[in-house]
Amino acid sequence: MVSLITPRPREHRRARRGVFLLPSLFTMANMFCGYACIVYTMRGDYETAAPFVGLAVILDMLDGRIARLTGSTSAFGIEFDSLADVISFGLAPALLAFSWGLQPFGRLGWAAGFIYVSAAAIRLARFNIQGMATADKRYFVGMPSPAAAAVPASTVFAYPYGLHDWYAALALPVVLVPALLMVSTIRYRGFKTLDLRSPRSYRKLILMALVIAAVTTHPQSTLFVLAYGYLLSAFIGQAASRFRRRAPAAPRETEAPDGSPPAAPFDATDARPSGPTSI
Repeated sequence: MVSLITPRPREHRRARRGVFLLPSLFTMANMFCGYACIVYTMRGDYETAAPFVGLAVILDMLDGRIARLTGSTSAFGIEFDSLADVISFGLAPALLAFSWGLQPFGRLGWAAGFIYVSAAAIRLARFNIQGMATADKRYFVGMPSPAAAAVPASTVFAYPYGLHDWYAALALPVVLVPALLMVSTIRYRGFKTLDLRSPRSYRKLILMALVIAAVTTHPQSTLFVLAYGYLLSAFIGQAASRFRRRAPAAPRETEAPDGSPPAAPFDATDARPSGPTSI
């Protein structure tokens, strides 16, 4: 007699197969957001195209976490996720930025967009090779491709009217700076080690609630500040760490038991005999 609690072998296999399929569905949705961004960019609807990159960022965060929580991580999922990221965080932002502001430069605009796509592909390939072997899991080597894609996407979303004449020169750093940071060795803080089970996790939850409220009320300005704030966070962290290393430690002086001032430090030269000495 088959127990009502224990699932049948065939049902168990189907459930397990569905668990392995779930992260790939999120990856597929991520890739669809990149494709939708390209379609709306071709129509000239930048205000609709740019948020699809942000939605792809959320889906990219979810598929990896779901795969780790369910234990369904596989080599196929890793490769599929990388290919989807090339479309959503490489090709889609580059075409969006080209149509929005790089088009007046002609071949130079083509080159800038291609540099961004190449940097995103190199960044993802490098992460697949050495990302898992990084000693410190809290940091990424180079700017992550989703965060880099958020820079041009948030810029276009904040000003979806396009750049013309000499104003188009502002589009070059919007594309080239995150492209160079993706292939750099600058360390960026990651969020995979974020622990919400600690006793002080309520502070993180309050901060997340404030961010969600800000995005809901003022999406353009909030996403713009978040994207560029993360871009500058690595440089701010490096400057702060160098300042801490250079700051000299003040010597701690102790008073004598009777309240008299501390004695002068002993100098070995004072103990040398006066006059010539033989060597």
